Amino acid sequence: MSAARAFALACLVLVAAVASAAPFTPRQDDEVVERLPLRAGSAGERARQRAEQRVLAQQPRDLGLALRAAREAIERGRRYGDPRDLGTAQAWLQPWWSDPAAPPAARLLKATVLQARHDFDAALGELDGLIAERGLPVALQAQAELTRVGILQVRGRWDEARAGCERLVAPPLSLPHGHACLAELDSLQGRDAAATQRLAALDRAPGAPHAWIALLRAELAERQGLAAAGPLYARAMQLDDDLYVRAAYADWLLDAGRPKEAAAIVRAGQPEGVDQLPDALLLRLAIAWKRTGDAGAGRAQTEMQQRFDAAALRGDTSHARERARFALDVRDDAASALKEATMNWSQQREPSDAVLLLRAARAAKQPGAAGPVRAFIRERSMQDQRSKALE
Repeated sequence: MSAARAFALACLVLVAAVASAAPFTPRQDDEVVERLPLRAGSAGERARQRAEQRVLAQQPRDLGLALRAAREAIERGRRYGDPRDLGTAQAWLQPWWSDPAAPPAARLLKATVLQARHDFDAALGELDGLIAERGLPVALQAQAELTRVGILQVRGRWDEARAGCERLVAPPLSLPHGHACLAELDSLQGRDAAATQRLAALDRAPGAPHAWIALLRAELAERQGLAAAGPLYARAMQLDDDLYVRAAYADWLLDAGRPKEAAAIVRAGQPEGVDQLPDALLLRLAIAWKRTGDAGAGRAQTEMQQRFDAAALRGDTSHARERARFALDVRDDAASALKEATMNWSQQREPSDAVLLLRAARAAKQPGAAGPVRAFIRERSMQDQRSKALE
């Protein structure tokens, strides 16, 4: 589970959790109660942002409105990958952002924003405090546990993640999400048959998170080296076409030697100009176009480099995984790729992060640099055919 997928996981039951925490009733007939998704940079998106700014200035401490608007901004960020949406969410939460006694729903949303920005330790601190509170509403407790599990798994702290999954399974939460994350942890450690059966059974259950389960099944098949991963990714995208799922499907196609199809998946339903694509999709497009010799490859590379440069000017040092892949697969700069992949491994320890560091170390002709990955694989008994092929 990458940080992007942990962010998607953090949003799985966020709507229910926030809705149960603070009902919101519009005061006027023309007050907005729901916002449809809009593309970043569009005229409609700019108009929506101006309207939000006016409402925020008029009602900065309306908790119900702030929770609803922050949740919607977080959901837009998950779906479209625009980091400005996280800033919007924080702006709505600002009156409670630094308050240790803030309402639990506001602290949950704060933790979600921190997690999305890769500030994992701060997010875990917020979540640990929430979970320890007595009398926390069940919906908030469930979301806090689920978000915490996602972060722990990203950090490679599997034993702690498993304990969280078991709490999700047990009363009073009794969530199918807990069974799904237990199955995923089993699959990571070689209990593939049991995990496959468990996920298939969950997928047949009414009320289960079917889109997430489809994604877990696709990733398990990919780690097993099975061609079935492709149709499973396609199904996951049909069920929930969010940014992470589309990027994961494109990655599988790239690894399968099908860059034209990867480019098609990236571009389907997206704006024509590469400058309008989210970072995650633009990166995959740059890789796919380079491999196919497309005339747009140089344009995509330039746009991606400009975004990385702009992030560096803002002091944003997260997303080392993306910088490593860009250096390795677009710029052919193995030394920079190894540096970034090593930095990424210090933050994220998921199977794809292991594969990336192994690839970068091999390309840089420094196999010893991947020693921490090999030690992690041995200690955790991690099973992934992609890593085995690189060791």
